[in-house]
Amino acid sequence: MTAPFVRCLLHPFHQKVSTVHSLLLALATTPTPMPTPTLRDGISEDQVTPGLLGFIMTAFFVVATALLIVDMVRRIRRVRYRAQVEEERMAAAAADVDAADAQDGLDGGTHPSANPSAQNSNGNGPADGLSRPRE
Repeated sequence: MTAPFVRCLLHPFHQKVSTVHSLLLALATTPTPMPTPTLRDGISEDQVTPGLLGFIMTAFFVVATALLIVDMVRRIRRVRYRAQVEEERMAAAAADVDAADAQDGLDGGTHPSANPSAQNSNGNGPADGLSRPRE
């Protein structure tokens, strides 16, 4: 292929790109008219601005949302604190029971952690016949 033939094939594409480029350049450089400082006839300022009522409603929603967020955070903290206290209380109660069993000598080697064969078939707790009721 010769250079003039290639130039002939590329010419329509080049012309389209040039046209689009010049159109974009013309649109980008065309100044926009300044808006008029006055309103059109038949429109009052109350129709285009929210006014005092709009400001009051917006402020009310902002304050209400802030109060709801503060209340939600307070409730979440309270729930977390109560769960933490409950876990600590349960751990302390379990430690007291273990300490009382060790002091009274009721463990006797039948505690599941002391005797691995004293677990039922699924590995949980004492097997049948090895547990004793507490008084």
